[in-house]
Amino acid sequence: MNLSLFAERLSDLLFEADLNPPAFAKIMGCGRSSVNRYLSGRKMPTVEMLVKMADHFKCSTDFLLGLEDENYNHHFVSPPPFSERLSQILEYFGISRYKLEKITSISESTLFYWAKGQTSPTIEKIIVIAKALDCTVDFIIGRTKS
Repeated sequence: MNLSLFAERLSDLLFEADLNPPAFAKIMGCGRSSVNRYLSGRKMPTVEMLVKMADHFKCSTDFLLGLEDENYNHHFVSPPPFSERLSQILEYFGISRYKLEKITSISESTLFYWAKGQTSPTIEKIIVIAKALDCTVDFIIGRTKS
């Protein structure tokens, strides 16, 4: 995960939208310090905040994270809770949580808590899953084009 690439993409999108960090923080409903940490490459947003940013800019989370180069202007349907999405992913790929643990090195207990909705994955973990399953972050999150 390249924090500086995410920071650069976010900065470019803010510039293109003629938004300053305080105005963007207000739109996103977060603190200015959070936006400043994103822009300086010191902090990664939560999955929910990443989705909110990508929705605002009408881009994929993969573009915003620097995982794909093309920025397509799309509208996305809001993703389901990750506990639901995890079940869908396992069914789609025909794998068990055990198999997902083996190919990602994400612990069974972590996957169990995600499946029960007790915790949510970080963006870093979502990227690990996407890479292991050779798909996009948007797919793993459950963001589909409308």
